[in-house]
Amino acid sequence: MLDRSTRDVLHPPAVEVGEGEGWLVSYLDVLTLLITLFVLLLSLAGNGQAIEGSRQGGETSARVTPQAEAAARMVAGTGLKPRHDGLEPRFPGLEIEGVSVTEGQQGITLRIDDNLLFDSGQAVLTGQGREVLSRLRDILVSFEGEISVEGHTDSIPIASSRFPSNWELSSGRAIAVLRYLADQGLPAERLRAVGYAETRPLVSNATPEGRAANRRVELLLHQQAVGGS
Repeated sequence: MLDRSTRDVLHPPAVEVGEGEGWLVSYLDVLTLLITLFVLLLSLAGNGQAIEGSRQGGETSARVTPQAEAAARMVAGTGLKPRHDGLEPRFPGLEIEGVSVTEGQQGITLRIDDNLLFDSGQAVLTGQGREVLSRLRDILVSFEGEISVEGHTDSIPIASSRFPSNWELSSGRAIAVLRYLADQGLPAERLRAVGYAETRPLVSNATPEGRAANRRVELLLHQQAVGGS
């Protein structure tokens, strides 16, 4: 038989947990399970967001922007296609300082600063003006619809023997541009001239810069072809 000291070494007495400390073991077990569950939920949530982000990224890259849709549109009845740079449409090869392109409900407008075409208070095309219009010729010839040549002035009155008012000046400038385009081979039946004087300003005439912007000739390329309903 083993003596008591040897028996205590081989079989140490069990440590009894008192009634006041029994809850601690259960609490630690529950806490461990909660931490494990929390880590698992975080892992699942992270994978879900990654998958959703990947799906959204794919949809975004495939979406067509409004600018791209606008660039794909053509003027009805023509082979004329403006391309868009931001919000402003441009024609390939047309890069002339003082000439801008806008697109509206009626069609495409080529806006030309008057100082490129005429001397102050005059309605006779300058050499520079004829050169600018010559550079626009190919674009205008390729257009099959009607073209309105529209003259605009600022609000400062003019009273000369030839031009009693801005009405005559704006009309005279529009007619001068129309005649030159007709001489360049554009069909006269597709051209018309209109003078608006100062009645359609782009900006306020209160400043020199505003008045300069309002003095212009616009070539409106109507979307509806001649003879269309």
